[in-house]
Amino acid sequence: MEDSNSIAGRRLTAIQTHLLPSTDTSNSQIHTNSTAAEFVDDRRYSVVLPEKLNSGKWNVYRSARSPLKLVTRFPHHPEIETLHDNFVHAVDTFPDYKYLGSRVRVDGTVGEYKWMTYGETATARSAVGSGLQFHGLSKGACIGLYFINRPEWLVVDHACSAYSYVSVPLYDTLGPDAVKYIINHADVQAVFCVPSTLNVLLSFLSEISSVSIIVVVGGIDGHLPSLPATSGVQLISYSKLISQGHSNLRPFCPPKANDIATICYTSGTTGTPKGVVLTHENLISSVAASTLQIKFNSSDIYISYLPLAHIYERANQIVSVYCGIAVGFYQGDNLKLMDDLAVLRPTIFCSVPRLYNRIYAGIVNAVNTSGVLKQRLFNAAYNSKKQALMSGRKPSPIWDRLVFNKIKAKMGGRVRFLGSGASPLSSDIMDFLKVCFGCPVIEGYGMTETACVITIMDDTDNLSGHVGSPNPSCEVKLADVPEMNYTSDDQPNPRGEICVRGPSVFQGYYKDEVQTREVIDDEGWLHTGDIGMWLPGGRLKIIDRKKNIFKLAQGEYIAPDKIENVYAKCKFVAQCFVYGDSFNSSLVAIISIDPDVIKDWAASEGIKYDDLRQLCSDPRAKAAVLAEMDALGREAQLRGFEFAKAVTLVPEPFTVENGLLTPTFKVKRPQAKAFFAKEISNMYAELATMDPTLHKPL
Repeated sequence: MEDSNSIAGRRLTAIQTHLLPSTDTSNSQIHTNSTAAEFVDDRRYSVVLPEKLNSGKWNVYRSARSPLKLVTRFPHHPEIETLHDNFVHAVDTFPDYKYLGSRVRVDGTVGEYKWMTYGETATARSAVGSGLQFHGLSKGACIGLYFINRPEWLVVDHACSAYSYVSVPLYDTLGPDAVKYIINHADVQAVFCVPSTLNVLLSFLSEISSVSIIVVVGGIDGHLPSLPATSGVQLISYSKLISQGHSNLRPFCPPKANDIATICYTSGTTGTPKGVVLTHENLISSVAASTLQIKFNSSDIYISYLPLAHIYERANQIVSVYCGIAVGFYQGDNLKLMDDLAVLRPTIFCSVPRLYNRIYAGIVNAVNTSGVLKQRLFNAAYNSKKQALMSGRKPSPIWDRLVFNKIKAKMGGRVRFLGSGASPLSSDIMDFLKVCFGCPVIEGYGMTETACVITIMDDTDNLSGHVGSPNPSCEVKLADVPEMNYTSDDQPNPRGEICVRGPSVFQGYYKDEVQTREVIDDEGWLHTGDIGMWLPGGRLKIIDRKKNIFKLAQGEYIAPDKIENVYAKCKFVAQCFVYGDSFNSSLVAIISIDPDVIKDWAASEGIKYDDLRQLCSDPRAKAAVLAEMDALGREAQLRGFEFAKAVTLVPEPFTVENGLLTPTFKVKRPQAKAFFAKEISNMYAELATMDPTLHKPL
């Protein structure tokens, strides 16, 4: 008689035979879910589900980590529903751990980091919130933050969460008109600023009638200007507000999950700023889901220099609180960031491709000018380590000792995680960073409207050139864009506009139902305007931008972002703006030059010049830059019409201040076109004299 174990074994085998082919199960994509009687199409990093049960089309992708339920809470702490809950959890768990650090100035010299603990920050948070209540601000009031990253920014933000205020970041780089617009549009009642931004506020004080109190961080009461009584505005220092709050402590007024946490204004590339309304649930679900993919802990140290007014840095801060991470702030000067890194020695570094491109160009340039022997050593080390990493083997430690530890030391020597977001990072630069820093380089894709993360790479994934799989808090589908020949039926890879749905998607644009309806359809899908393509494994690759497409005279469509990302790797190029239109059959480019590189090149060529502008105008310099850009274009297999046929070199950078960049460092194309109209016209006139067929008016 058979024992019960063997009977159970035979039954399991029989069931397995019905579910999966018994001959070869390795290629089957249909798998049972271990906890439910449901099936999903498993692509390793994503699973695919039908959008509608009756349509039969399987086109909705979710994270394989949570295929049947979108994540709304931290799995190990489902009681955390709001940003306030998150901070209370951190204070209870890590009361004496370092939290907020800034460098102390002694006799004008910047020294070591001085820290506030989580417990000390909680005390300050209660005082700020109580102080605002003391001054008559009630639940739901909008609070403006008008200064760059420093500990007080987060203290005020935590106070907003504890007392149910709505934080409204005011970009100090947006310019006075945008700041005034946001204050009025959001009916901001209190503004926290620093002495330099106070002067801007005072310049239009009579035009921001909703503001009743201005709090100056770093201000001294005796030195603050006196305001006319008719202004109706109180002007006090941050330290005085803290003192008033301590003397008049009030109980918390905790928010609910569906209460508004923040209104983040995004400038976009055109028009007035739009207020993205994000609830506590939006932010908690997005961040909680991302912790399934990436693990941090309370021994980690993070450097904060990316603008806190942007969702990327805000999300990083929410993760930091949950994990009990120490957050050190930069001095406020990007040129001194490397010095801050050397002193803080962070373990986590998040940045944008623009900076990673400069790090890559700097290392490559240093190697190429270090002499033949050092160059050969670097190349041997790089190739050996890359081959090992890509094949899943552990590289020889000798390469780190001989070569890469010196590179790591530039960022303090302890970085174990590099994060990238805001725009696509090229795959070869990602691989380069992995090799040089010997740690995971994780790229994510998201937007303010999705409380940051839409997709994120898995830390076990060695493949680069994509932005990962859906964050477990949302589902993603690709919508057909027939006018650009992108469809979800494209073979071998589905393509289309990236659409997102789930608890992390925003509530709408503040006081703007029309623009909200333009991006969120009747079924709750947010249309991002980005074009994506599904790669094997359920990974998403950004390939285009729906709005940034233009057509050349011969009918070819151009995606300038893709071409600019190729040219960004040119050692001469600090920034790049590629232009074309339907009146011309070729592209031209405006190049903001890297001054050090072009000066070194001029010295090596024996070229004399009076100033950088004169050097930029030298035909030999233009030819050298264009030649290197052409080489990179060929390497990236750009099509013939995607090559820039002429360049103009400019010594000035594109900046937010001169109106050529958005606060997330994307080129404002209409503004750049107007700004460089003369240069663009001159390039096309020059091309027409060289080859009349290149200029074809319609």
